[in-house]
Amino acid sequence: MSVRVATAMQSDQPHIALLPSAGMGHLTPFLRLATLLVRRHCRVTLITTHPTVSLSESRLVSRFLSAFPQVTQLPFHLLPLDPSTANSTDPFYLQFETIRRSAHLLSPLLATLSPPLHALISDVSLISSVIPVAETLHLPNYLLFTSSARMFAFFSYFPTFASKSGDDPATFGDVKIPGLTPIPRSSFPPLLLIPDNLFGKIFREDGCEVNKLNGFLVNTFEGLEAESLETLNGGKVLKGLPSVFPVGPFPPCEFERGDCGDQLKWLDEQPAGSVVYVSFGSRTAMSRDQIREVGDGLIKSGCRFLWVVKDKKVDKEEEEGLDEVVGLELMERMKAKGLVVKKWVDQPQILGHSSVGGFVSHCGWNSVIEAAWHGVPILAWPQIGDQKINAELVEASGLGIWVTSWGWAEEVVVKGDEIGERIREMMGSELLRGQAARIREEARKAFGDGGSVGITFKQLIEEWKASNESI
Repeated sequence: MSVRVATAMQSDQPHIALLPSAGMGHLTPFLRLATLLVRRHCRVTLITTHPTVSLSESRLVSRFLSAFPQVTQLPFHLLPLDPSTANSTDPFYLQFETIRRSAHLLSPLLATLSPPLHALISDVSLISSVIPVAETLHLPNYLLFTSSARMFAFFSYFPTFASKSGDDPATFGDVKIPGLTPIPRSSFPPLLLIPDNLFGKIFREDGCEVNKLNGFLVNTFEGLEAESLETLNGGKVLKGLPSVFPVGPFPPCEFERGDCGDQLKWLDEQPAGSVVYVSFGSRTAMSRDQIREVGDGLIKSGCRFLWVVKDKKVDKEEEEGLDEVVGLELMERMKAKGLVVKKWVDQPQILGHSSVGGFVSHCGWNSVIEAAWHGVPILAWPQIGDQKINAELVEASGLGIWVTSWGWAEEVVVKGDEIGERIREMMGSELLRGQAARIREEARKAFGDGGSVGITFKQLIEEWKASNESI
């Protein structure tokens, strides 16, 4: 191949930079998106922030870069942050703010990339801080929204709603987004109802800036969220809102596979569809009282179970063993029907196992999409953030059930008797299994040959090429 032909081929490849934020729930979809872009012959630069909050993040980035040596890593060393200036104690929200305050350092870094970038795709928590960077470089600026399209409608409409409500959280009622069923105040991310906290500040600041972006990528598909996607792209939520591209579902990738041999071996020994998988995500730490009620509920459900226990918000701080966290007596009682682990697990492999028939989940969006991809019914138990809005969608779509009386984490201690009863309800429902199987087929159809994922990426790639030619 001649140098001229090689250069021409390279120039025909859109060069896209990806800037994820903090936490596995934000990082994982960015790396899955990167995989899909590489497979569609895009050049990808991954901006990696240093330091990360959790060990899981740094390990996943390392595995991704090993799997895709053609991806350029652009290390982004963050400025130190005095936490007292940020009004938050949450390590992940503090990392959001650290990246935001360091964002101005990106311009010279991105300007040195060769060939030049066609577009920048960044995280929802960074919108207002990245806009000046993209404008300085005359760079098309896109957002990967790491939650549902319904949550994106709420995010986009919230500044309008708040201004109409007088900007006082105490006066907020339900949100009536044009074209969508109302979102009750009880489903708002709780921090939005607390004045002057860091999460609320970022949420409002960035929600006001969405019309300045070139487009939004959402890890969802028509078969799950047709109503929200139609409403967003029909201009009903916000006049002048740029296009929302449903680029999901993002299937799990090979590089994500971790060592879960013990769990898979145990699952291999269980009957098909008999196991309930229980996990509340990468950053939900339950109280000890609630953890023990969950264990009691699993026993009382009579079902086989695989339970992932998390005791600390940040994995670097996990020190105590299961006997201390769950209790020795309860651990002994659970041995007959369950497997309990206290470490990062390969959730997609577990959900894809034939013995798994149900999922007790916090309804983080990655978990919802993974359950949809594998056709596993969900018992929704939202804990923080966007998870009640996602749980509404899980119930409305038929993918699962949601017990609204359980509230947010720490509001009440849900007793084992009720947990066991609801698990039996989920695991015994033929209707739920049928609905979950239908959604699985919709997900596979969207991702398959001729499906919406391929069509949408083709449209985006053409848009990126055209934007580069016009600069």
